[in-house]
Amino acid sequence: MNIAEELRALVGPSGVLEAADVATRSAGVWRADNLKAAALVRPCSTAEVAKVLQWCHTHKVAVVTQGGLTGLVHGADAQSHELILSLERMRNIEVIDPLQRTATVQAGVTLQTLQEAVEQHGLAFPLDLGARGTATLGGNAATNAGGNRVIRYGMTRDMVLGLEVVLADGSVVSSLNTLLKNNTGYDLKQLFIGSEGTLGVITRLVLRLREKPTTRNMALVGLDSFANVAHFLKHMDRSLGGTLSAFEVMWQSFYRLVTSPPAKGKPPIAQDYPFYALVESQGADSALDSQRFNAALESAFEAGILADAAISQSEADCHAFWSLRDDVEQVMHLGAPIVFDISLPIAEMETFAAGLKSALPGLLGKHQLFIFGHLGDGNLHVAVVVEPQAYLTARPVVEAQVYGALAAFRGSVSAEHGIGLEKKPYLSVSRSDSELALMRTLKQALDPLNLLNPGKII
Repeated sequence: MNIAEELRALVGPSGVLEAADVATRSAGVWRADNLKAAALVRPCSTAEVAKVLQWCHTHKVAVVTQGGLTGLVHGADAQSHELILSLERMRNIEVIDPLQRTATVQAGVTLQTLQEAVEQHGLAFPLDLGARGTATLGGNAATNAGGNRVIRYGMTRDMVLGLEVVLADGSVVSSLNTLLKNNTGYDLKQLFIGSEGTLGVITRLVLRLREKPTTRNMALVGLDSFANVAHFLKHMDRSLGGTLSAFEVMWQSFYRLVTSPPAKGKPPIAQDYPFYALVESQGADSALDSQRFNAALESAFEAGILADAAISQSEADCHAFWSLRDDVEQVMHLGAPIVFDISLPIAEMETFAAGLKSALPGLLGKHQLFIFGHLGDGNLHVAVVVEPQAYLTARPVVEAQVYGALAAFRGSVSAEHGIGLEKKPYLSVSRSDSELALMRTLKQALDPLNLLNPGKII
């Protein structure tokens, strides 16, 4: 059986790449290796996706769906005998409804493309992350992406009103709901959001839009204790009356890294504080919003919460502040990073970080530790950098330390990046036996032949 030829009959001659051509493609924006698969198929519509999956179901061919390949947990990795289904030709924004404040899109539309399109209508799609130019909306939904403004707008699942999904046997479930309130039985879209392509292929989405904020105020502050970090979060959230849109924290080592050469960033405040917070507020009244933001900072100073602060005076300042937090690439230049995306109660973060800092020298010897992340919504990113030659032996040691500590705090092994292959062995840290059993029941019910992204999550 010539898989490529049979698939071309379904999606046209330009819609299929054979194994040799697949092998010339990068496996992802963070990867140095290339793809492998028996073939790569690129349908243009839900109908073509349905034909492909029906063919795969008949011939028992496993399928791995791929979007922008910006994931970090190997959730879109394929084997040489599997078929890659890429949504790269499904890039139409079908409808932007300014009154209902919804957008209906194909799953291959990139996040940045939608952001820019809705801005022309005075609207915003508030999901935002560093890979916005490459990450696709179908992939964002399949992984329940988080990003920079979860504290105000929630995860991707909070922005999805409806989905169209193709099941493993090629049947189509079209639930393109445009209503904010639709309380009619099971919310079926939630089965597929965050399922990483293991239960169905998301082909179209209805997304909730918001009125575009017209003002932005930001500050980068230095704090002398973690207790003050927590106090500052509550203080700003309370003082800003619902306009707090981001609260990012950097431990000192990360701040020094991204504000020292060869990094391009310059330190807005001194590098001597143990903690740094980037705080952002979005609103609609320039004078009032600035007054309220500055008053909140001033009262934090008076209360002894802040040690130092740089306050944005322009959009250029805001961009510069965010560029520091987003310059994660600096970690990659230091050696071989072992990275984690975890969630735990804010009250436990200092104890967790101190325990990690204390344990790693005895476990690894030479290493570097960096901690930063979306602390406002309980999400930390941890990077442990080791020498390249030590990576393979160090990784399981570090994982056992990080995930073992999380279990004691009832934390999550994945705050926003998903499970994929990388975190699969540790899923039980965050999920009970009964939850895992129900996940397997759902997988068996919707994909009894285990053809969709097999081996991922569970």
